[in-house]
Amino acid sequence: MTGTATKGAVVVVGGTRAIGQEIARHYASRGETVVLSGQDPASAARAVAEVGGSTTGLAFDLAEPTSIAPALAAIGPVRRLVLAAIDRDQNSVAEYDIANAIRLVTMKLVGYTEVVHALHSRLAADASIVLFGGMAKERPYPGSTTVTTVNGGVVGLTRTLVEELRPRRVNSLHPGVVGDSPYWAEKPAAIEKYAAQTPIERLTTMAEIVDAAVFLLENTGVNGVDLIVDGGWHCR
Repeated sequence: MTGTATKGAVVVVGGTRAIGQEIARHYASRGETVVLSGQDPASAARAVAEVGGSTTGLAFDLAEPTSIAPALAAIGPVRRLVLAAIDRDQNSVAEYDIANAIRLVTMKLVGYTEVVHALHSRLAADASIVLFGGMAKERPYPGSTTVTTVNGGVVGLTRTLVEELRPRRVNSLHPGVVGDSPYWAEKPAAIEKYAAQTPIERLTTMAEIVDAAVFLLENTGVNGVDLIVDGGWHCR
């Protein structure tokens, strides 16, 4: 893929770490104009330096939706949009933390939607969008009350955006446990457990998740898909 800076930028919300940063790196290495975001200016500046190429950074908190449009005001035409920001909330019905629940719901549903709203007039006619959810929607676990609900909501949001943004394409991506991500790499016991439960007998990698995201963004016939990338773990 050659650079297409004149056709619009690749915007990666949540591009300062892990998979989001790797997606930003993928496009920057191909000569694309990339804009990545994080929650604070320091993390955005660090990520820009690490990604390199024609990359700029900005800072806003998805859980504070009124801050999103002003933060995105200077961005020009957008041809690819990745909503990869994540947060983890261990929250159960028995011990329900309302503040944490509201933050996560606001971040991934209201925040994601507000990013699309803020950039709506600047989305190219052939733009594509990928929203990140997660496998808690398929296999809930104790404490996943909010995470499971929100990831299910990402599926619903994908569906409505397909209709509202047509002919632009919108898909969602739902990774399983990613063995070499910074979060899981520090949990060897969990890695061993989940790898043993996965039919491919290993966990997926960040490179594989990036490859899946690029597929959803670039394959012009794929629309309204909720893609699971977990090595078959959801089948067990």
